[in-house]
Order: sequence, then C-alpha cells, then structure tokens
Amino acid sequence: MRQSSQISKLTGLRATFLALSIFALFTVSGLANAADAVTAMAVTAAEAKAPAAPGKPKTDAAAGETLYSAGDSTRGVVACITCHGPKGQSAVGTWPKLAAQHAAYTAKQLRNFKEGSRANPIMMGMAATLTEQDMNNIAAFLSKQAPSQGVAQNKDTIELGQSIYRGGIASKGVPACAACHSPNGAGIPAQYPRLGGQWAEYSNAQLLAFREGTRKNSPQMAIVAARLSDQEMKAVADYMAGLR
Repeated sequence: MRQSSQISKLTGLRATFLALSIFALFTVSGLANAADAVTAMAVTAAEAKAPAAPGKPKTDAAAGETLYSAGDSTRGVVACITCHGPKGQSAVGTWPKLAAQHAAYTAKQLRNFKEGSRANPIMMGMAATLTEQDMNNIAAFLSKQAPSQGVAQNKDTIELGQSIYRGGIASKGVPACAACHSPNGAGIPAQYPRLGGQWAEYSNAQLLAFREGTRKNSPQMAIVAARLSDQEMKAVADYMAGLR
C-alpha cells in the first residue's frame, strides 16, 4: 500500500511536470510566432516607404509643343519653329525637317549639341538652355507629327542614288543605307534616324561633315562617308529625299 501510494505520487508529479513543459513550449512558440509577425510587419512597412525603382523617363508632348512653338523667355529658351517650321516641317534645306523623327534620336542630337560632341554654333546655343526633360518633351512632340514628304530632283542620278541606298558599293566597302535606315527611309529606332523625305541639301551637307570630320557624333557614318565621292553623296542624298 505504501509503495503504491509513492508510485501514485510520483506519477502525479511526472504528469504535472509534463503539463508545465507543454505549456512552456507553447508559450515560447507563441512568443516566437509573435516576434516573427512583428518582424514581418516591420519589413512590409519599410518596403512600403522605400522609393520606387527608377523607370523610363516620362515625357510631355504638350509641354514639348509649347517649347517648340513659343520657347520660354524666362529661361532664355528660343522657339524651334522659327527655323524648323510648324510641326517640324522646315521650309528650306538649310534647316532639317524634324517631323516624325524618332524621339530617342532627336533627344540624343540635342544632348550632343549641348555637350559639344556635335558642333554647330547655332544649335549649341539653342540647346544650352534646355534641360534633359525639355529635350525629351520636344523630341516626343516631334515624333508624333506626320512624316515629311519630298521628291528626288535630279533624274540623271536617281539610278546611282538608288543603287547606293539599296545595295551599297561593294568595291569600296560601302554598305547599303537601307540596312540601317530601312528600305523606305523610316530608320530604325532609336539609333538610326529617319531619312526619307529629308532635304537633299541637308543630307548631303551632313555626309560632307562626317567625311571632313566636322561632325563626329557617329563613328559609323564617318567611316561610310569617307568612302563616298562628292557625286555619290549628292546622288544618294537626292534619292533619299523622295523616299516615303
């Protein structure tokens, strides 16, 4: 009887210890879960406050149109329309047509003028007052305009111009212009500009500038132009004017 009583007490003590252990285990587990929950909430809050990753810069074509057409006298920004015409349709070959030009290409040229990597006294002065956002906005506006239209003027050189544009000059290592500027002269965004419909006078002047080294912001074009004669430049420039 005495031994049975002792066994009974021992069993009771073991049961009590087991119950306390289980309770402690659940308590610690609950605290750990609570701590995890608090940590998770803190991480979520931190992520919510973190700045968003930078994306593609936003453009405002309407703001670009305002700058293009009226400039901004408070900042010394001169209207582009004076030389490049309404909606990018210039009236003479001295100034290039900019309508429907790829936005990334136009913005790059403006940056090059501002940085000085493309030399032109007039455009360097015009671009000097523009911010990066201004450049992107103007480029966005111009890219939305109707493409320029033009015609080849010299019937005697159309075949030569077409041959160079579409097939290049294998004997001189001159690649076909169409490979980069597309068969209809629309170009390939964003590296290769639209050339179709451009003034022949302007296109020829740029080829000469690349060949003579006065325009240096396209190594590829400098190599190509260096292999063209004056007659070949004029022929292909005239041919491109009629592309559409």
